[in-house]
Amino acid sequence: MDEVDPRRLIPRTNDLLALPAVHEARTRLSERVIRELVRQVQDQARRDQLPPGQVEPALLGALAARKATTLRPVLNATGVIVHTNLGRAPLSAAAVEAVVAASGYVDVELDLADGSRSRRGAGARAALLAACPAAEDALVVNNGAAALVLATTALAAGREVVVSRGELVEIGAGFRLTDLMESTGATLREVGTTNRTHLHDYAGALGPDTGCILKVHPSNFRVDGFTSAVPLHELSQLTVDNGVPLVADLGSGLLAPDPHLPDEPDAASALASGADVVIASGDKLLGGPQAGLLLGRKEIITRLARHPLARAVRADKLALAALEATVAGGPPPVVQSLHADAGQLRRRTDRLAQALGVPVVAHDGRVGGGGAPGVPLPGWALLLPERLAGYLRAGDPAVLPRVHDGSCLVDLRCVPATDDDRILDAVRQAMATLQVVDAGRAG
Repeated sequence: MDEVDPRRLIPRTNDLLALPAVHEARTRLSERVIRELVRQVQDQARRDQLPPGQVEPALLGALAARKATTLRPVLNATGVIVHTNLGRAPLSAAAVEAVVAASGYVDVELDLADGSRSRRGAGARAALLAACPAAEDALVVNNGAAALVLATTALAAGREVVVSRGELVEIGAGFRLTDLMESTGATLREVGTTNRTHLHDYAGALGPDTGCILKVHPSNFRVDGFTSAVPLHELSQLTVDNGVPLVADLGSGLLAPDPHLPDEPDAASALASGADVVIASGDKLLGGPQAGLLLGRKEIITRLARHPLARAVRADKLALAALEATVAGGPPPVVQSLHADAGQLRRRTDRLAQALGVPVVAHDGRVGGGGAPGVPLPGWALLLPERLAGYLRAGDPAVLPRVHDGSCLVDLRCVPATDDDRILDAVRQAMATLQVVDAGRAG
């Protein structure tokens, strides 16, 4: 009697697609994704990597594990609060709730009282003005770079932007502010030197072709020693006397001074010092979604808002909702992490260390995202073998530690206290995996 080819026993595509679990999966996955998963498990069976009888269970398992997004939640155990590779600021509960509410139809550009069209993002604008009364008006665009492009284009396209050589910043991934501004058609008029720029340098550069003076707060570095820079209040008098707008790019996004970061500029102080427009990011020290904030004199903000480019860089409804909730709500996670109590961090770290039988070491956190470069945030970390780092990153939940000086450091500053036990389980799982790997190699 001829043997039946095992491949003939592989369930047919139509039969698999008719399974109740597959019907349920269609509420969260596209038909294309489902069919691809079906093809993958069938191919495994055709290659004798899976018995035909296990095709259906394998498909159900693949459907259960498959998410609509490939992005994975990560527990940030680096001690870096604004971690660019992890999406910068985690949203507050209020902001998450606002995003969910805004995911449907919302009155983002509608006056429900009379049914007429309204100013886009009025709620976010009002929240920003309430939090920063020094600003006469506010405009929200999709990120900080877009805010700088809009300001440069509207104020200085075809003209000159006067900027200190010491502020020609390059940030992550080779991104240079100089390239960004020149792409708008403006010409950079560099003044001063890398370490010293004086008021007379700016004054000597002003002329009929000047579009604006730009003051940029350095990100990711500090210049110490024989240095000199012109403060905003001195530049303000110069720009007023010459009828030139003064733009201050603050970067990290503080709306008001923070005693923990005395050298970090904030919007309120910059405006009080005479800046006509301040630019900041929404997803750094403000603790909100990716957004570019422009705050300042009403005349200038109106000019920017009416420029055609403003339409191309406007923020979407989800960002506007999250931004408003961030500003109007309670302290977001970034602020909580920045102001975390060192004693509480030590107690939390000690509890996990005792459960794991590992030492605790002093560890300085960082603001990250270009904010407060070089400013340490004293704290503590679990000291683990460096080889555990890869297993922690690949685990469930994924944990990102800091690898430094031959060690794997787990810092709880940016981890909610409610997730401490998840960190504990993740480290235990990584340790067990490492033991199995080492035993296999030894055998």
